[in-house]
Amino acid sequence: MRLPALALACLFLFVSPALAQKLDETPRVAVISAFPPEIGALNAATTDQKAYEVNGVRFMTGTLEGKPVVVFLSGVSMVNAAMTTQMALDRFNITRIVFSGIAGGVDEGLDIGDVVVADQWAQNLESAFARETDKGFEVAPSIRTTTLANYGMIFPRGIHMPGDALGTPARVWFPADSGLLDTARKVATQVALQRCAADKCLVHPPKVVVGGNGVSAPVFLDNAAYRKYLRATFEARVVDMESAAVAHVALVNKTPFIAFRSLSDLAGGGAGANEMHTFMALASDNSATVVKAFVKALP
Repeated sequence: MRLPALALACLFLFVSPALAQKLDETPRVAVISAFPPEIGALNAATTDQKAYEVNGVRFMTGTLEGKPVVVFLSGVSMVNAAMTTQMALDRFNITRIVFSGIAGGVDEGLDIGDVVVADQWAQNLESAFARETDKGFEVAPSIRTTTLANYGMIFPRGIHMPGDALGTPARVWFPADSGLLDTARKVATQVALQRCAADKCLVHPPKVVVGGNGVSAPVFLDNAAYRKYLRATFEARVVDMESAAVAHVALVNKTPFIAFRSLSDLAGGGAGANEMHTFMALASDNSATVVKAFVKALP
């Protein structure tokens, strides 16, 4: 049986306020990591903790380096990250979004352990998979919305935002907030990063690098050829599985965003096997160290 239109409207009005209800009205910085190894040091440094659970996601309010925060896991990969970030924005009074975690290094000038704070993020596998013809891979002009070079059959595409007027160019890049980047530059030289994990030490002392491009996709990258493509085509310095999705949500919600990513591996660029599991704890702690100094320096 179909409900009359008026009954449906009344039902919507009855349900929607509950969906939008804030769990906490205090202005807070959202501090996000993707999965448990990345967030341990941040949880440990957060005091006055109070936990909320929404649809299986645990949000913890408290104080980090003197600032009110809400700390939570986004979940791994793009859809999880977008979903949980929007959940937090809907339920808490979030003034800024800070992501902390590990990543793969794409820039040949960077090393494992370095912390990268990108100026902007792209979703590198927002793309068209091209038809193969006698002339090679071909994509209709209306489908190919960027001039970025293809990788075989994969042609990068830009993203049309909800509400874009007809003819608005597709967006490739989602920015970090310029004011937050300025704060990151101020703290970049003031932090001491770890060089050794268990019985293995890094060849080079790790550093904080602010600036350049980052890319994200729902793919764990451990491929030297595609890594070179990302460096050449997107001028990427770092690749991960969440930051661009969070940057996208932040832009739509007009909330300042920044991501700190410490390199646990070289995304396929190393001489031997992938080293993520060797240096994951070190990279997670290095990112958390910079994030704590950053949050402390926030006005």
